[in-house]
Amino acid sequence: MRIGVIGAGAIGGTIAALLDRVGHLVEVTARGEQLAAIRDDGLRLDGGWGVHTARVAAAETLQTRPELAFVTTKAQDAPAAIRANAAALDGITVVIVQNGLAGLREAEQLLPGSDCVGALALYAASYLSPGRVSVTTTANTYLGAGDGPPPAAAVEAARILDAAMPAFAIDNFTGAQWTKLMVNQINALPAITGLSAQQVLGDRRLRPIVTASLQEATRVGYARGVRYGSIQGLDDRILRVVARAPRWAAQAVPLLMKRRMGSTPNPGSTLQSIRRGQLTEIDYLNGAVVDEARTAGVDAPVNAAITALVHEVERTVAFLTPDQVAERMRPLLA
Repeated sequence: MRIGVIGAGAIGGTIAALLDRVGHLVEVTARGEQLAAIRDDGLRLDGGWGVHTARVAAAETLQTRPELAFVTTKAQDAPAAIRANAAALDGITVVIVQNGLAGLREAEQLLPGSDCVGALALYAASYLSPGRVSVTTTANTYLGAGDGPPPAAAVEAARILDAAMPAFAIDNFTGAQWTKLMVNQINALPAITGLSAQQVLGDRRLRPIVTASLQEATRVGYARGVRYGSIQGLDDRILRVVARAPRWAAQAVPLLMKRRMGSTPNPGSTLQSIRRGQLTEIDYLNGAVVDEARTAGVDAPVNAAITALVHEVERTVAFLTPDQVAERMRPLLA
């Protein structure tokens, strides 16, 4: 099958390499050093799903019309990437693999003639160097759309992807997006401190901050009428308890996340962007919580402060120590 992957970074590179390994004709889009490396030496994958070098076609935009496409850029880059490839994407199934809440909705507006479905990639992968990606934690990818049963396009795309990596079509995709947003509450503190997600969640100064942002975000979801989906050990019942629990008790959830990550250091996608000198997705993660809170008529000061700290690190390219972060956040956690 001809498959296009728009954005061959950590997540997209993993999808492209594994689909190539099971025999599909894969074309990827990339830019700069990444594009040159893929053209010269292939797309090299290692880690949890084995080692494979994918000799895939690569260009800045898709050069052939695929039968199925995955959009795996950073959330803020997706609209421009979709517009640049719109002719190739028109009329086919397009899978939007992104963090945050807005990606699928934006794609549907930009591609009215296509079957757009969402995907949540729960595995962790790191962009190590141009052309090289490493899977640090294996996990499922979930596909769907809306708050009902998965559409036929999601079921078929999941079937194709599942031959290469664990993938499933699910009900209540919107609720699962919100639960993934709660999981992504761990992304910001590594970007602020330069520490791995495991180090952040194991730090007694930082874990209460992650817990406070998680509780606040969970409450915002309930204020918006969300019924959370079940992924990575979290579901509506557990998150309802998290929203109401005292902070010391709610810290059990970040500790559970830490155990699920394993021992291989996971920097998170936001820190990876900082290290590469790129803008992060923070406005689509903690920033999305702030936006949704505003819509619901409630406040989200912890998530707003964390969003501002990530933007500060983007500007200064200087990480904060755990003590500095704890001091800056202390007034909001009192």
